[in-house]
Amino acid sequence: MKTQSHDTVRFIEVDENSVGQRLDNFLMTQLKGVPKSHIYKIIRRGEVRINKGRTKNVYRLKLNDLVRVPPVKTDDRDTSIPAKWILSSFEERVLFEDDDLIVLNKPSGIAVHGGTANSHGVIEALRFLRPNERYLELVHRLDKATSGCLLIAKNRKMLNGLQTLLRNRKINKTYTALLCGVIHKQVVKVNAPLEKRTLESGEHRVRVHPDGKKSETVFERLTQYKNATLVSASPKTGRTHQIRVHAKHLGHPIAGDERYSSPSQYKQYRENGLKRLFLHASKLSFIHPFNEERVSFEAPLDAELEKFIKTL
Repeated sequence: MKTQSHDTVRFIEVDENSVGQRLDNFLMTQLKGVPKSHIYKIIRRGEVRINKGRTKNVYRLKLNDLVRVPPVKTDDRDTSIPAKWILSSFEERVLFEDDDLIVLNKPSGIAVHGGTANSHGVIEALRFLRPNERYLELVHRLDKATSGCLLIAKNRKMLNGLQTLLRNRKINKTYTALLCGVIHKQVVKVNAPLEKRTLESGEHRVRVHPDGKKSETVFERLTQYKNATLVSASPKTGRTHQIRVHAKHLGHPIAGDERYSSPSQYKQYRENGLKRLFLHASKLSFIHPFNEERVSFEAPLDAELEKFIKTL
């Protein structure tokens, strides 16, 4: 693989377009082609500095912050063209677009950011498809395996407005999930604190733990099958893997969840034809930051999930 080397230390002053951005996300835009795991590593080692001091990957940049970016080797994947299936799929899956916002029905199997095993993520593909857009940033994230509604801001004002709504829990999110086993109650609320660990690889592991952060998810039964239950899941907090871990805590992990269901459960659904996680971000609604009108976006369930439901 060809590599190019940033063989000198760079100092970047934060401008208005980067204010409020997380340090790790900022570095991903500055160090295209560098694996996410390496970005976490240079932050942990203190090679990245903010105003001459060490900091964490979750630090949010402030105006005129001086960011020290160490010399690193980057590959040239960012100059290549994303796969044709990604580009054609994205064009078909744009649910809404105007001068400030894109709402994408993200396909399962593609990460929001490119990384070690993903040369192109959602944001890289969109930047390729919209070369004249000077600014495209993710408002929030979805797991690689999760499909559905994803918000991308076209300017800093929209990004700040939507992220403020997220922090204040003013964006209503509804997911559709298939849970293993039968849930007999119509509505189940799970209040269980979640603790997240980041592995050396940059991969996240989450568990219910008393020392974790307060987390709440409401599951509502939609359809009951012999050995599974289709539900809508509404997270009231926005923790990593929240719905997946709360479903496991409930005793009914999400079908097709390689990480949080048992090996036998995962194998059973895979052998029956489910080749992905059955979790879909089906709806987002919020008060628009600019015109203060309520807006709502819905992503239809993917055809492969609809097809699997019919086999139950």
